[in-house]
Amino acid sequence: MMTAWAILRSMRPEQWLKNGFVLAPLVFSGLLLDSSALAKGLLAAVAFSLAASATYLINDVRDRTKDRMHPIKKSRPIAAGELSATTALSCALVLVGGAALAGIELGPAFAFVLVTYLVLTLLYSLLLKRLVFVDVLVVAAGFVIRVLGGAAAISVPASSWLLLCAYLLALYLALGKRRAEMVLLGEGGGSHRTVLSHYSLPLVDQAISVVLGATVLAYALYTVAPGTVAKVGSEGLMATVPIVLYGLFRYLYLLHRHEMGGSPTRALLTDWPLLVCVVVWAAVAGLVIQLG
Repeated sequence: MMTAWAILRSMRPEQWLKNGFVLAPLVFSGLLLDSSALAKGLLAAVAFSLAASATYLINDVRDRTKDRMHPIKKSRPIAAGELSATTALSCALVLVGGAALAGIELGPAFAFVLVTYLVLTLLYSLLLKRLVFVDVLVVAAGFVIRVLGGAAAISVPASSWLLLCAYLLALYLALGKRRAEMVLLGEGGGSHRTVLSHYSLPLVDQAISVVLGATVLAYALYTVAPGTVAKVGSEGLMATVPIVLYGLFRYLYLLHRHEMGGSPTRALLTDWPLLVCVVVWAAVAGLVIQLG
């Protein structure tokens, strides 16, 4: 029982919320109420969740020595000695197998996207996370791949505007996570994560400001783009711009005033104003698209 609990914790199920990006094409294509498309979208999200958990296990095995010196990561099961490296890697193989089965079920296009995600994630773990700014750019790319996977699963084209908005939002969150790590670890951050020695708080804050502005502009333009208006049937999505603005500002507030940016998913689950904001956005956007 203890081993099963350790495996589950190492899979980081709270991080599966990130795979909500897989469902974005389902929402914005107006197929949310289509039972077949919904089933495929949910299966795609499950496939990405299994694949992501496999990479978490592999990464934790590889970084277990450094994690033992980290104030938070030292409690991870592998770093704490609750789960052996052999068991963790065996579980990772099983999870990849499960993701592969889902990929085969959803077709070759989705399977290709899923394999691309796995390769990119492993490259990140092995090399790319050590390169300044490349690390956050690659993390953001992983979210774009999720959107592409969701589109491939339900056989709809992925809007270039949607991909841009997803990329910028993910980049904003990734930069926020780096800032939170720097604040938590202080001057010793480089010993836990090599790339942190190349960043500074003013540099990261400036990057966050640039990406925040770009995200707001891209989303606002997306809501009134001719292709979006034609698909939705109105300019009603403009009503969601203030909701998105509040969500972005709320995360920035949590990052600076409550030091909660280290895990955006944990911030979403524990900060009720942010959670309500996401729910309201989803409800308003879904309503506009369905009624448009």
